[in-house]
Amino acid sequence: MQFEPPADDLGVVESVLREPTRSTLPLHKLAPEAALRRLELTIVRRLEGFLHGDHRGLLPGPGSETNDARLYVPGQDDVRKMDWAVTARTQSPHVRDTIADRELEVWALLDVTPSMNWGTEGVTKRDLGIAAVATIGFLSQKMGDRFGGLIMRPEAIRRLPARSGRTALYGLLRRMLNEPIVPDHSTGPYTLAAGIEQLTRLQRRRGMRIVVSDFLSAGDSELDPNIEPDWERPMRRLAVRNQVLAVEVVDKREIEFPDVGDILIRDPETDFQRYVNTSDASARSRMDAASAAQRERIRIALRRAGVAHIQLRTDRDWVQDIARFVLAYRRVAGMLHQPPQGVSK
Repeated sequence: MQFEPPADDLGVVESVLREPTRSTLPLHKLAPEAALRRLELTIVRRLEGFLHGDHRGLLPGPGSETNDARLYVPGQDDVRKMDWAVTARTQSPHVRDTIADRELEVWALLDVTPSMNWGTEGVTKRDLGIAAVATIGFLSQKMGDRFGGLIMRPEAIRRLPARSGRTALYGLLRRMLNEPIVPDHSTGPYTLAAGIEQLTRLQRRRGMRIVVSDFLSAGDSELDPNIEPDWERPMRRLAVRNQVLAVEVVDKREIEFPDVGDILIRDPETDFQRYVNTSDASARSRMDAASAAQRERIRIALRRAGVAHIQLRTDRDWVQDIARFVLAYRRVAGMLHQPPQGVSK
């Protein structure tokens, strides 16, 4: 007789036993607002004193550099920002926005396709991705930047407008946490490549872009690093005008197969499934080698695309990993921007 825990206590185990139906963060029993505040406290305590912003204040100001012109909205726009040249040409009142001084606009693309609904170490890859978005969001919000998001499902992409302030960030993260789970074998026009293309087209203004995914494409079993994944070219185009951070989320059992006897391995996005005897050391060795080659191909493709890359694992402390990455990234950037010897800034 096999004991099965109550459904309310399954947590992340549900993603292994059957298709998950809800978020599996350890704080899932709390209200979303309380969970987010607990997450923020964890992040701030871990990073306080290590990471500092480069803004002099929380309010950067309206700025003086001109941005794109748009139609005047009565009652909302200041008439002093009227662009009379464009108004005369178009015969419609237009205003011209300004770019806030040193204001950064951050957009995060979150992949919630079925391959992300899996985890064995207390959190699914989907929820680990949300935690990574939260960590970067809390860091940027401390500097007064604006943060927006895109949720990529197979059938559609949901856009969450970019706003500044902690309340707006709480709202964005709550909507990500409450986003319905995508059932296995769901189909649609949006792949990771299409999602990145959409991010490039929708957000014309320069800024920071974060792509959170496991970077696994349905049906792609290629291991040769010289063959480009379908998302590499869109990622390269995104990096032309923006600073891009690729957050790769993986589960421990995707790269280190355990010795648990015969198990059924299936792909949640395709019809592939096969029984594998994990007690066979040679079989485990071949699977581990194939998984390592797959991850190496992803690493090389992201490097070719010219984007920053961080890998987060469900069995590790993601806050510490992000802090270590940011510190190393700033150290390298500082070295690259040092003037030649004997020359002062």
